[in-house]
Amino acid sequence: MKFEQFQLERNQSLWEGKVDYNLSESGVHPGTIKSLFDADLIEKIENTEITYGFTEGSIELRNAIASIYTGATENNVQVFNGSAEANMVAILTLMEPGDEIVYMVPNYLQIYGFARGLGVNVTTFALKESLGWKPDMDELKSMVTEKTKMICICNPNNPTGAVLSKDMVHGIGKIAQEVDAWILVDEVYRGAELNRKECTSFWEIDYDKTIVNCGLSKAYGLPGLRIGWSISNADYIQKCWATNDYTSLSVGRLSDVIASHVLHPDNRMKTLGRIRDALTENLNIFQKWVDNYSDHFSFIPPAAGAMAFIGYDWEINSTELFEKVRKEASVLLVAGDWYGMDRYLRFGYGASQSHLMAALDRVTTIFQSL
Repeated sequence: MKFEQFQLERNQSLWEGKVDYNLSESGVHPGTIKSLFDADLIEKIENTEITYGFTEGSIELRNAIASIYTGATENNVQVFNGSAEANMVAILTLMEPGDEIVYMVPNYLQIYGFARGLGVNVTTFALKESLGWKPDMDELKSMVTEKTKMICICNPNNPTGAVLSKDMVHGIGKIAQEVDAWILVDEVYRGAELNRKECTSFWEIDYDKTIVNCGLSKAYGLPGLRIGWSISNADYIQKCWATNDYTSLSVGRLSDVIASHVLHPDNRMKTLGRIRDALTENLNIFQKWVDNYSDHFSFIPPAAGAMAFIGYDWEINSTELFEKVRKEASVLLVAGDWYGMDRYLRFGYGASQSHLMAALDRVTTIFQSL
């Protein structure tokens, strides 16, 4: 068992505390407990015993999560320390060395690297910029065979912010069902749509071998809580719970209390509304900046999330350009190389407006020199 270096995470960890401006994040700048929550919740937090959390998530939290997905109950939900743990546990629970995964790219490459480290064979299908960062469905169908045990999707997509149509979601479901393959879907950006309409969840295809993973880090702007979840059929939930007994065991008690409040049906859309407002304002700022480089950039504005994936035509490798921006402007971006796509950069535009504008001013100097 040998894991390749996770370049994106390693470079963020190395440099995020050593630059003046961090535009490598893909979520909205988080608030504080005092700025986000009312006195009643703060008092509840202050009077909650700091004991072990519930290994499957509290009943209050699982009911709140289930309410997001039509027809789901608490028996369809397992809570994790972030969606990253939900992804890892899914691979540990279902995959064996030699099994085959068909994997969407570009994508957050955690599942890709983790599965390969366990001896799983991973083949990729590409989103097409010419199709608005959507897949060629015929190409995907041709790649999925009787050997395919799992199809891995990220929707809304990281890093492009593209969103699959309802027809594509159901089309992928049909492709998986034809070969009895699992569908593992990262929906951590669902809820952060710029048009303020939640995109179709893969839960809606009503296929037992679907696992939807999500969490509070991105669309909800609460990464420090480290709350994620899987929603799937009750049998899989029992199996992944058993796997989780060997990983982190449970989420933090205080995180569970806060997440139960945030995801309660009375509160959830208030949080998402605040995030969408911030994204809309910041994307307008970012788009005006991009327009200054229209001769050099290719850019399809994101439909969801707090990240922008931009192609460029300068004769410089994306990791080299990342290093140049970091060293000369003290701004952290994400190199397209880390997604296997040179001549692209990912900008996080979810920072505070003052931070975003100051960082873009710094980067402007670098790009003018090119």
